[in-house]
Amino acid sequence: MKSGTASHRHRGTLGEDVAAAFLRQNGYEIVEQNYYYNHGEIDIVAMDGSTLVFVEVKARRSERFGAPEEAVTPKKQELLRRTAEGYMIERNIGEADCRFDVVAVLMTNGIAECRLLKDCF
Repeated sequence: MKSGTASHRHRGTLGEDVAAAFLRQNGYEIVEQNYYYNHGEIDIVAMDGSTLVFVEVKARRSERFGAPEEAVTPKKQELLRRTAEGYMIERNIGEADCRFDVVAVLMTNGIAECRLLKDCF
């Protein structure tokens, strides 16, 4: 395995852990992390009050190639929607208030800065 790939995966996992802690601090209840369905993954499933929230986490070391949240492309959004539908079917969740949030994590010099974007798509 290339060290860049391992480093990228480590940054992703670290970003998800930072995002989960950030969400907890902002009143979210983390239900599940790293939910897989078919070819999709939802980084964090949480409750914000009575709303079921599917959270995509994007972590970067700099904004040299754009803000982290810019990586949530329309193609990625569609995959997240299908994965969320699978989650609701597998968990036997009927009609529920739900939304998609993005947590952008910028990790520079050992410091993580989080931005929460609610109801993104």
